[in-house]
This record gives sequence, structure tokens and C-alpha cells, in this order.
Amino acid sequence: MTEVDSDRVIELLGGSALALAAAVRAGEVTARAVVEAALARIAVIDPVLNAFTDVTAARARAEADAIDARRAAGKPLGPLAGVPFAVKNLFDLKGLPTRAGSKINRDRPPAPRDATLVERLTAAGAVCLGGLNMGEYAYDFTGENVHDGISRNPHAIGHMAGGSSGGSGAAVGGKLVPLSLGSDTNGSIRVPASFCGIFGLKPTYGRLSRARSFPFVASLDHLGPFARNVGDLAASYDALLGPDADDPALADMPAEPVLERLDAPGDLKVAVLGGWFARQGSLQTYAAVAAAARALGATRSVELPEVERARAAAYLITMAEGAALHLDRMRTRPGDFDPAVRERLLAGAVLPAAWIARAQILRRWFRERALELFADHDVLIAPASPVPAPKSGQVTFVLDGREMLVRPNIGIYTQPISFIGLPVVAAPIPLNERLPVAVQLIAAPWREDAALKAARVLERAGVAVAPEPAV
Repeated sequence: MTEVDSDRVIELLGGSALALAAAVRAGEVTARAVVEAALARIAVIDPVLNAFTDVTAARARAEADAIDARRAAGKPLGPLAGVPFAVKNLFDLKGLPTRAGSKINRDRPPAPRDATLVERLTAAGAVCLGGLNMGEYAYDFTGENVHDGISRNPHAIGHMAGGSSGGSGAAVGGKLVPLSLGSDTNGSIRVPASFCGIFGLKPTYGRLSRARSFPFVASLDHLGPFARNVGDLAASYDALLGPDADDPALADMPAEPVLERLDAPGDLKVAVLGGWFARQGSLQTYAAVAAAARALGATRSVELPEVERARAAAYLITMAEGAALHLDRMRTRPGDFDPAVRERLLAGAVLPAAWIARAQILRRWFRERALELFADHDVLIAPASPVPAPKSGQVTFVLDGREMLVRPNIGIYTQPISFIGLPVVAAPIPLNERLPVAVQLIAAPWREDAALKAARVLERAGVAVAPEPAV
């Protein structure tokens, strides 16, 4: 590869995944050259960011060579041909134990098969570069793992990348890969997207297969993609769609691709969520919401009732279901847990059943109130995080004049939305600040297209942009 070719590969790797794939399909660059450039960047930058826990170099080279061989033979290539991606290490990757951010899971046998969503990205031509750091068993908002170390923010390495998909956010925000996959139970896609200044999609509950991924809270878990622009986010989402008999929770819904409809004519009816979502945040948080509202023509504010109670109910369900999942591990290997995670799981194990039943009743009621808002609106705007990324190791911050614990309160705006399974795009609003924040673009169930279209409007207006990393 000549120096000119090398420069072009590096340029493509730091830009659009769709442009990179088009260059591979056209023969402008090879998939192998792209993979080598990505591996070289990981070798230099990841010791700073600590996004990867497993780099699958041999697999990536083999997949890239297969793509180049297909092109040489005149065979068609997929829409994401040659695009590197990586996944939160709770996704099964064939040949690796599925860590789920834990010490205990490292003793599991290697996965015999990839997770469904990994298979689908691979089928679209994307190339898997490995597994990414995460909070232990996904019970985390900070990106600080006691076993694998801290995932660092690509815009300020002394600050949090967010969790629990911290490695997924840092890898895309730091331009190690154009795409990644994460999971979101209470905000674990949207918080890292906000802290790391990238786009993230939490789909409708039941939209994307969770087969062969390690669970946290079965009734709240979502899987979804990260990217640095809306087109790439939509393209990766489209590749992930489809039925899967291996996931009994997957809804019986047709695949509804969105990429080709992003720029379709038609106005969106948009409002800003007030009440709970207009309190406790930083000035930068609300400046981001205001900027998004102006660009989307949102002049009305609406409220969801009883948001604080809904968040409390989400906490109870998270604690109870998480504890039930890990009860045997807590009995046999308590010393191998992150102590902070173990304490929360133990608390969940002793919650009264009546509390959980009441939480589920409130959940249904709260969802009905949310659906009423979508009778008049396509998209609702809310903050994704109350503040930009706190410093790594920071224990408290001040919200609304009160000193509060960081770890349980980063998700004050994301948890109530996960609770009822709505689709959300987190869109970065940098506002010329060193640390970005994001807004949530929330849509009605199965309307990922509306949330992505709103993000596209913000991107085209220059309001939602993934800032250049500092690393």
C-alpha cells in the first residue's frame, strides 16, 4: 500500500462508515488495508482509552481477506463492506468467553457462536475487531470496571466514558472503530453517547434480537448501535433488523429499514419534555435541549406525570431481576464481584415481592400516560445526562443545589424512558464545549424512524455533531 493509499484509508476510517464501505466496494481501498489501519490505531490509542478487552485481530484479517476475495471474484458486497466494528463484551463472540464485564464469567467456556446481532453486522460486510470494556454485569453508569480498568473519555481522558457501555462509547468517540454495539437497561447506550459525543440508538423493547448476549434485567434489556453520524447509525440499525426464533422476547414485527427514509419529506411534530426533565440538570444540559428544540421547531413543553415514582419503580425491578439472575454466583463466589455491584444485588435479593408487583402496575400506567403524549407528537426532546462527563472516580456531584451520588443519579433522565421500552436516539450537542452532552429524541413504540429523522434534521442543521476526539 502506497503512502497515498495509507492516507486515504486513515481518512476513511475516521469518517463515515457508509463512505468507507462504498470505497471498499469500488476497489478504491481494500478491506484488509482498512483493518490493518484500525488495528494500528487501536494499538496506539487504546492503551489511553482502555476501550477494548479483546482484540480479535486474526478474525478481523480473515474476514477482511474474504471480503477482498469476493470483490476480486466479482461477487456483490454488503452495505457495510469492510467497516470495522466492535461489541460490548456481553455479546457472544465465537471462540471467546463472554465476560459481561465480570471476573466470574472468564471461567466460562468460549462461545460456540456469535450473538445474532454480531452475525447480522458480519453478514452486511462489517468486520469484527473484538470485545469492549463495560461495567460489571452491566450494573453501572460510569464506565469504571474493577477487573478491566476504567474506560476513558476520548475528549478528556480524566473523565468518565459513561456506562455500562463505556468501551462502546469510547471506541467510537475515539475513532477506533466507526461502529459499535452496546446494551441499554436503564441508560447504558444513551449515557456513554452523551459523555463521548456520539450518536446512540436504544430501539423499542423487543425490536432487536438479544439472542446469545449475557442478560442483566430481561424485562428492561435493549441492544443497539453507536455511530458518529446519523446515516451510519441508521445503516447499522437496518442491518440488525429481522426475526429471530432464538429470542422469545422479540416482537413479531416486520423489519422496517430507515436509511432510505431519513430524508423523506414531511414535518415532525416535536415537543420538549418538561417537569422532571427540566429540573436538576446543568446549564449546558439545558442549553443543548434548547438548541435541539429550536432546530426542530419545538415550541411546546409537555409533561409526563409521576416520573420520579416511575424511576423508583425501575430501580426496584432492576434490583430484583438482577439479583435473581446472579443469586447462585453470589452464593458461591461473592468475593469475585465488584463490591459495589454485589451490594446492589444483595439489596435486590431481599426486596418484598409486593413492592415489585406495585412497580409493575405503575409501569403499565406510566406507559399509557406516555402513549397519550404521542397522540399529538412524533418526537419528545429530553436531556440524556444531567451533566457532562464527571471526572473518573468522582463520587458526588451537585444537582439542583443538592449534593448527590454520581453512580446512581447519572441516569435520572434515561431510566424512566427505558422503563417503558420507548425508542430513543441520543444525539450529541457539543456547544463548543470541551465535554459534549446529548439530548434524547424519544419516539412512540416502533417509530425508530421518527427519532432517527429528528436526529438527521439536527445533524443537517449543524446542531448535532460528533466532535473530534482529543486523543
